[in-house]
Amino acid sequence: MTAMDWLWEQHWLLWHQCLALPLALSVVDTSSTGFLESLTPVSPSRYVSLGLGGCLLAVGTMGVYSLVVLVAVLGFALLVVWVPPDRVHGWVFWGQMLWQTVCHLLLQHGEGLLPQGGGVRALVAVSSLMLLTQRVTSVSMDLQEGRIHLPQGGAASCPLFLLSLCSYVLSFPTLLGGPLYPYSRFVGCVEGSGPGAPPLPLGAVSLKLLQVLLLEGVRAGLLRGLPGPGPAAAGGPGPAGACLCLWGVALALRLRYYSHWGVSEGLNLAAGFGPQGPDRGGLSDGDPWTTEASPRVSEFARRWNATTAAWLRRLVFRRGGRCPLLLTFGFSAWWHGLRPGQAAGFLGWGLAVRADYTLHRHVGAALSSRWGRGLYAGLSWAHTQAVITWVVLLVEARGVAPMGAWSSGGVAPLGAWSSVSVLLFPLLNAALALCFLLKPRAFS
Repeated sequence: MTAMDWLWEQHWLLWHQCLALPLALSVVDTSSTGFLESLTPVSPSRYVSLGLGGCLLAVGTMGVYSLVVLVAVLGFALLVVWVPPDRVHGWVFWGQMLWQTVCHLLLQHGEGLLPQGGGVRALVAVSSLMLLTQRVTSVSMDLQEGRIHLPQGGAASCPLFLLSLCSYVLSFPTLLGGPLYPYSRFVGCVEGSGPGAPPLPLGAVSLKLLQVLLLEGVRAGLLRGLPGPGPAAAGGPGPAGACLCLWGVALALRLRYYSHWGVSEGLNLAAGFGPQGPDRGGLSDGDPWTTEASPRVSEFARRWNATTAAWLRRLVFRRGGRCPLLLTFGFSAWWHGLRPGQAAGFLGWGLAVRADYTLHRHVGAALSSRWGRGLYAGLSWAHTQAVITWVVLLVEARGVAPMGAWSSGGVAPLGAWSSVSVLLFPLLNAALALCFLLKPRAFS
């Protein structure tokens, strides 16, 4: 399978996300601000609808592999009942990460043994488990920090409290994707104690889907413009052409994430978890225009998968002690599965962020002329795109690794130039990062 074929086949998660849209829209009361406000106040049926919808969606999309998610939810509920609030975070964190790591390892080493179609279902299950890790650790940190108060007599004495927790971590709008929002916001929407979604959520959902179609159209055009299998050109593309092609492949992969996040946000709007607060600002994991325009690697890191970046900042960076920046990116590699390409990609990204602060403080701040600042901004943006291209290709190495197939298809130098970049960018950014000893501020 060529890399182009692989890219075109990365529609399965997007389609599974779309499967949940009818489920959300079927329970929306368009005459009000959403189905969550159309029921009686603090009715357990609200939580049951969200949790049961998550169970049905899990079984429908994952089959027998839905047990991977359901076991994690059961384990989380038992820990909340049995472990005191000030100690529950450690138990939840290590228990969840151990279970997720075991599932990742089993998937990595047993993918070839799975029955036809089982590989996709298993991937969906592990991806959902990663998102569930975000939610259960967010709740455990809230319990530890006193942001969530247990009922008198403990969690076991209040079934509605336990139901709300399980509904939050298993809620169908966020089961397969979606921005991470806090438990308090979830409860506020469900119980009608906070602002709900905008009127006529179908209109907002339709706008999101149109944005996704636009992104997919751009992605399709980009892929058609990239060289694919065919008779080899004389000598193949030069260094500039090979680098441009690698950048196009990485951009196409990133566009897939933007599409996924767009469908996820639309699903949450459809279910009633829309913009909140006086400015009605919603949650988003990434806007392609602002994210891709980021002139600095550190800005890109904060804007890319924004709610996950905020979760990592709270979970690791602020608790990391010494070297919190590298610990944060190292944990991100662990959370993603710790494949060799993922470990190299995320640690290299961490070095690039450290180097970005070194450059900005000692070079960018020293530029006084308008021409110099403009040139620096342009070069910084190009460097950011190069670093992110390198990171994406390494992290997605399992699918893009058959880039050797491009060699047989006539784009032989691509493999060589990608190998050079694998060595060049880490060494360059490591050298820049070690020039000065600075306090890391990437997630501050």
